[in-house]
Amino acid sequence: MGPRASRKMPNLGRLLAGVCLLLASWLVSLSACAEDILLIGADDSPGIQDFATALGELRPDDTIRFQSVASLPTPSQLPGRTRLILLDLPSLDWRLQEDLGPATLVLRISRLQARQRLGTTQPPRLSLLWSDPPPQRQLHLIRRLLPQARRVGVLYDHHSEFLLNELRQAAQALNLDIVTQRWDNTHDSRPLQALLKNSDVLLGLDDPDLYNPRTAKNLLLSSYARQTALIGPNAGFVKAGSLASSYSDQSDWLAILDELLDRPTATWPRTHYANHFKVLSNPQVARSLGIEQIDEALVATQLAAGESRP
Repeated sequence: MGPRASRKMPNLGRLLAGVCLLLASWLVSLSACAEDILLIGADDSPGIQDFATALGELRPDDTIRFQSVASLPTPSQLPGRTRLILLDLPSLDWRLQEDLGPATLVLRISRLQARQRLGTTQPPRLSLLWSDPPPQRQLHLIRRLLPQARRVGVLYDHHSEFLLNELRQAAQALNLDIVTQRWDNTHDSRPLQALLKNSDVLLGLDDPDLYNPRTAKNLLLSSYARQTALIGPNAGFVKAGSLASSYSDQSDWLAILDELLDRPTATWPRTHYANHFKVLSNPQVARSLGIEQIDEALVATQLAAGESRP
């Protein structure tokens, strides 16, 4: 028995050594896969801390932290493997100091905000995650809720005019007509009234010069008086009195970030509309327009299913 035991012991030792080596390699691999994710904004706040905590719960293996813009060096001085998530416009202004620096996700920036800061160009290593709902989705929402509508009225000004081409292209595929009206002076209601006369429904663009607390009363009362629904431009306007809109809340954006952070930065999209979203409607407005109760979850599911088809 003695010789047999002595022959087995080296085999057992080699086996244990192999297991230890595999375990060490696995731990090194886990460490290499963990990401350093830096959230950047003008100021810390309870809301930002809640967001960082929620993202950390989704990605427990990553290091997720927040730093204010004022505490940061220039972008090129940060480690190249760090992944940046910008939370506001001051953080974007900081990132635009130079093209060099880590790959960056610009969270919830509107098309207008990007246009005002970037013009028609886009610096490298920036991925813009639009806060605007995609025009195709909003138009599909119109077709779902108002199937008889054909003429979609759109107010615009010199800031938002560039959005019209994409909107027209999306409408053409749905056999909808885009009727536009420039509205440079929101104290003058004549352009709004003219558009209401020639439209079956209004679609609000995410243009804060046109859709804001000062203009809301005129927009909503005028559309209500003509029994013309307003779709969009955001969840806030739905609560104030527009019929419905698609929108993305914090849980949606966390899901979007989780998906993108799983991907190599080289594959991040240059621009990206939110692919996780919900639908919000105003039941009182729907009743006044003679529209049956809207099943928001069902409508959102139907819109998402349509977008997933090629």
